[in-house]
Amino acid sequence: MPHEQAEQTTYEQRKASPRRYLMCRPIYFDVTYSINPWMDPARPTSTQTGLAQWKGLFDTFVTLGHDVQLIEPVPGLPDMVFAANGALVVDGKALVARFRHPQRRDESAAYLEWFGRGGWSTVGQAEYVNEGEGDFLFTGGAILAGTGFRSDPRAHDEVREFFGRPVISLTLVDPRFYHLDTALSVLGDEQIMYYPEAFSLQSRAELAERFPDAILAEEADAAVFGLNALSDGFNVVLPQAAVGLAARLRERGYHPVGADLNELLKAGGSVKCCTLELRE
Repeated sequence: MPHEQAEQTTYEQRKASPRRYLMCRPIYFDVTYSINPWMDPARPTSTQTGLAQWKGLFDTFVTLGHDVQLIEPVPGLPDMVFAANGALVVDGKALVARFRHPQRRDESAAYLEWFGRGGWSTVGQAEYVNEGEGDFLFTGGAILAGTGFRSDPRAHDEVREFFGRPVISLTLVDPRFYHLDTALSVLGDEQIMYYPEAFSLQSRAELAERFPDAILAEEADAAVFGLNALSDGFNVVLPQAAVGLAARLRERGYHPVGADLNELLKAGGSVKCCTLELRE
């Protein structure tokens, strides 16, 4: 009983902190090619619906007290709505992505230009394939780094050198979860939730050792991109279909906030994919 009371007190002390995000309006959103298992060009998509759902997410962040900046979308780049992939920003430094697939490579120039005029202390572009916060997630101390489908393992060393932070390499093995942010979400400093089966056995062991109190997602929640979520330390914005994960979050003292991004999921993205955190 005393342990339960102490645990409850800890959960009750969770607090939201204002964040600064970068997003991109999906005015050119479409699925005209396939670079992940979610994308099917033969399946109808609606730019109007995608824009309306994105606007709902934008409004949610503003209502929660966060500062949301915008980067201008570029014609011919329908995946630019997934701003998380554009860079990794930690300690006022921005490392802009180098995309694996040619359909997305021109996005890098737009992000280099945006950060170049933003007053950031250091701005560079990755030498190796590196898909920004899609594969690199900051835990408050270390950077979790994904590989297996998109980012080059050599990018992990490059990130370590660029930011001067520890980097923990993790290997993804399920093509449905092709980016780290589709299989794992950072909830707070050294607090995460993830879907174990998306990772290699070695990476599962690494996560279990480093994060023994992590929330483990069921496949049903992972399959609706429930882990493609964003936390401010208390509020966790996640796909509304991930009802089991929302219940687990409530049990841990978080406040889940549901979002409907089903149209953008047709391109393999959801809440986190749409949102790049700008850390001063």
